[in-house]
Amino acid sequence: MTFEKLKPQVESVISNSEIDKNERLLKVCELLETHIDYYNWVGFYFKNGDKEELILGPYVGAPTDHTIIPFGKGICGQVAVSNQNFVVPDVSAQDNYIACSITVKAEIVIPIFVNGENIGQIDIDSNTPDPFTEADERFLEFVCSKVAEIF
Repeated sequence: MTFEKLKPQVESVISNSEIDKNERLLKVCELLETHIDYYNWVGFYFKNGDKEELILGPYVGAPTDHTIIPFGKGICGQVAVSNQNFVVPDVSAQDNYIACSITVKAEIVIPIFVNGENIGQIDIDSNTPDPFTEADERFLEFVCSKVAEIF
């Protein structure tokens, strides 16, 4: 399914006030993981209160031990500091990579901003080498802008 066809579905999930925020976030994860072949792990990390760390939110994919990530550690921790998208075509080439699974070949992390503040991010792992394009970045920025609306 194309990104353009997924956008209205993302909007529909996010705007469904019948279910709580975490359920909506989980449904977004399920939607992306189900409809984009190379999205093998999809989840959210959020700033943990006033601490300089991220805490794992809703996700789909293999279980992870990385439920808390200090700012600056791994790709997610670096995005928490840089406030910039981070696309990693080959995780084995990254010195500051926190491995979740030996099957992961690439990762993309896009920050979520509310009132100019980075409150979290969407994190996607792929078992396919170098699958992410600029279209993924633009689509995930759209997803993050919709997610920001419920915070």
